Amino acid sequence: MCNTTVAKMSALINKGNMDGALQLLKTFWETVPYCDNTDYEGHYQQTMYIIFALLTNFRILVEQHTFRGRTDITMETKDTIYVIELKFNKSAQEALDQINNKHYADAFALKGKTVEKIGMNFMIDEDKTIVLDWVK
Repeated sequence: MCNTTVAKMSALINKGNMDGALQLLKTFWETVPYCDNTDYEGHYQQTMYIIFALLTNFRILVEQHTFRGRTDITMETKDTIYVIELKFNKSAQEALDQINNKHYADAFALKGKTVEKIGMNFMIDEDKTIVLDWVK
């Protein structure tokens, strides 16, 4: 059994515990040193893709086209599809509102899987710590 953060996240997601996986991810992000060139959403989208792609047996898509726009990240497990919208220095609720307002989840209605919507926000606090927040 592997004891890395990614392996633990994968196990939690496989058990349907996305909040636990995201809490672990939040703790991980708080250990990442701040860089001056990371003040934009695309950096976090790419990094999240890499992290999620390292999880086992999940299908990860970035900028997946839907009828009304593109999801930032779509992660498909054996029984759940996670539609994830990212924001930088805004709010997790704003990200979730975008998923709802643009009906991103509707694109997966015929897949026969549970669809979970997750709005995520990254921000840099006054101590130059990367802070992750999410809402479902």
